[in-house]
Amino acid sequence: MTRFILHMLAHFLVPGLVARFAFKLNWQRAWLVMVATMIVDLDHLLSTPIFDPDRCSIGSHLLHTEPAMAIYGIMLLVPQLRIIATGLLIHMALDAIDCYFQLLS
Repeated sequence: MTRFILHMLAHFLVPGLVARFAFKLNWQRAWLVMVATMIVDLDHLLSTPIFDPDRCSIGSHLLHTEPAMAIYGIMLLVPQLRIIATGLLIHMALDAIDCYFQLLS
């Protein structure tokens, strides 16, 4: 339960820190956009069960696969999509970290 709470907090705090330092002029808007990228978790609705605290999201869900992450990386090259791509890549990194902690427990 503690891991889940820390994971969710990270999904709000890390984008906030990145927005504050990388998008200084519009950091609040950038933070909101990056937090909104959590909508990528809608792909969990395609899984059975929908929520499994012991399942690693990376590779298990359509929008959490390596090809999807490659697309997010390419999106960084498009200035209009850069904040969205940053939010998606942060999300994937945090989910990968969560997977690592699952292995340790």
